[in-house]
Amino acid sequence: MSLDVFSAHLEQQDIHLDGTRSALIVIDMINEFCKPGGRMVLPGYESLVGPQLALVEAARAAGAPVIWVHDAHRPGMRHEREWAKRTPHGLENTWATEIIEDLGARPDDIHVTKRRYSAFFQTDLDLTLKDMQIDQLVVCGVVTNICVRSTVHDAFFNGYEVVVPADACAATGPREQESSLYDIATHFGIVSDTQSVVAAFSKGAALTNMIAA
Repeated sequence: MSLDVFSAHLEQQDIHLDGTRSALIVIDMINEFCKPGGRMVLPGYESLVGPQLALVEAARAAGAPVIWVHDAHRPGMRHEREWAKRTPHGLENTWATEIIEDLGARPDDIHVTKRRYSAFFQTDLDLTLKDMQIDQLVVCGVVTNICVRSTVHDAFFNGYEVVVPADACAATGPREQESSLYDIATHFGIVSDTQSVVAAFSKGAALTNMIAA
């Protein structure tokens, strides 16, 4: 992909993942967005399961924590901000907000509940990561152009090195996927793929942006 004139000022910096400094963050792989019966199902979520399982396995083997992010909302709010733009969804403490069984989330993993698009916005995610002395994040999940992207933005603003494996994320459409990954790569982090991230976790291989200046 060729860069626009503005984004061509990109400064490329490789990332070497260190299991003692990194975490895998899986965004909103919940029943509501993936499984039949969910109110906002994203078609084709199945294609993400294999790559995400590979990332989870590699992160665990490297000693990096796996953090599951659940989009969940309280009923009875007078003005629930996400519902102002989206069908009411993700009622807390219901099947809808549980991580899909395909991914094998564990109770002793870290679970973060968010009520806005970003996993950082008024949650304890940043505090948790700082207490664990983590400054490198691999972020995947759904959807790329909303909650993944918002989380990546805030991660960058908070000083984290961010890697997004493109094949472990899905957007609301091909245009949105391409545009969001382009912006992440040129302004907020590194866009890579699952195979490269697994190698980085296991062998310390450098991760280089798929979009080059």
